[in-house]
Amino acid sequence: MHLRLTRKLIHTVFLLGCLVAPPALASEPAAGLSSAEQDRYLAGLQRLYLNQDERQVLLLHSNSLLTTYALRAGYQVGQAQRQDLIYQLRLGAPGELLLREEIRGQGSDMAVRNQRIGVFGVDPFIRYDCPPSGISCVVFSPLDGSPLLTIVRDHQGAAELAKALSFLIRKVQRG
Repeated sequence: MHLRLTRKLIHTVFLLGCLVAPPALASEPAAGLSSAEQDRYLAGLQRLYLNQDERQVLLLHSNSLLTTYALRAGYQVGQAQRQDLIYQLRLGAPGELLLREEIRGQGSDMAVRNQRIGVFGVDPFIRYDCPPSGISCVVFSPLDGSPLLTIVRDHQGAAELAKALSFLIRKVQRG
C-alpha cells in the first residue's frame, strides 16, 4: 500500500513539475550573448587591462588568449612534423580584423600568412570544436565556417577565446 501511494505521489509531483516548468523557463532570458553579460565582461576586462577602450581590451584579451593557448611543438609529442602555430589579431580598416598566422617548424623554417576577416554582415558568434581524440581545438571562421585557427586542446580556453572574439566582432561591426 505504501509503495502504491509513493508511486502516485511521485507521479503527481512529476506531472505538476512538467506543467509548471515550461512557463518558468519561458521567462528565462534567451541563450546567447546578452547585453548585460557583455557589459559585465567588458567591465572586467577594462579593470584587468587598465584601459577604457572596449575594442582595445577585447583585442588585448584575444591576443593574450591566442598566446596562452598557442599550439606549440612541445605539445605535439610523437608527431613527425612538429611546429608552433602562433596567431595575432589586429584591427584593420573599418569592419575588418587582420589575423597573422606564424608557423615555425623545426630548425629555422618559418611561414607567415596574413588574412583579412571582414565582419560586416556575418554572424558574430564564433564556433569551435575540440575533438576528444586530438591535441588541438579548431576555431571556425564567422565568414564561411572554415577552420580559422588552431589552438591547444583546452575546452575552457577555446570557449573563452570564442567569447572574446564574438564580442570583438560585435564591437567592430558597430563601427
